[in-house]
Amino acid sequence: MRPLIGVTVSRRSGWRVFPFMAFAVWLAGGRALRWQTGYREIDLAAVHGVVIGGGDDIEPTLYGGELQLDVRLDPDRDALEQHVLRDAFERNLPILGICRGAQMLNVVLGGTLHGDAYAVHPSRRYRTVLPRKKVDVLQGTLLSHTARAACLRVNALHSQAVDRLGEGLRVAGRDDGGMVQAVERLSDPFALGVQWHPEYLVYRRAHRRLFRALVAAARARRDAICQLEAAEADAALPTFLER
Repeated sequence: MRPLIGVTVSRRSGWRVFPFMAFAVWLAGGRALRWQTGYREIDLAAVHGVVIGGGDDIEPTLYGGELQLDVRLDPDRDALEQHVLRDAFERNLPILGICRGAQMLNVVLGGTLHGDAYAVHPSRRYRTVLPRKKVDVLQGTLLSHTARAACLRVNALHSQAVDRLGEGLRVAGRDDGGMVQAVERLSDPFALGVQWHPEYLVYRRAHRRLFRALVAAARARRDAICQLEAAEADAALPTFLER
């Protein structure tokens, strides 16, 4: 049976984002369940893994930051995703954080954010769903094994980015201006956060593999075996054996 993955989305844009998420999860061997504020009761006991999706900026008071102009906030979503992440860690559920989701993962683990990351880093600003931005993947990370690449072309829709790392996380990728573009946990439960939107890039194998890693970890959690080892083993499969 396909693992069930709970996916959080914005109440404003979830209707158009969730189909991309569901397709990406399905291609990876899972099933997706839509979660958003006011939509349905969230039951983490019913799922095998979690995706925290992108969209709204995170309230600066959650990480000691300053309010920026021209940002879109949703305090109810902040509260929902904090609850989902904390409960996921309690239940040992694997997590994939996408854009805002990577940032929220970092905040819940005690890290901080740059409210306006482009004011801090000399990174070229992109705002596109097309893979125009270059990310250097750090050697030896789970992301490097999963994507099978030292450099990825990604999209970019964010303004915030990771500043101080949360507990148990390491940097897995940076852009050419040094801005953090990916973080990952060093122990179970599996948790990978990427600053870009791989759900829009599933036509590229490297980005499909991010969802495969989550689903492999979800199966491992369901079978009570090591999630990181399962994700690493899946990453090592020959291409012709990929599900």
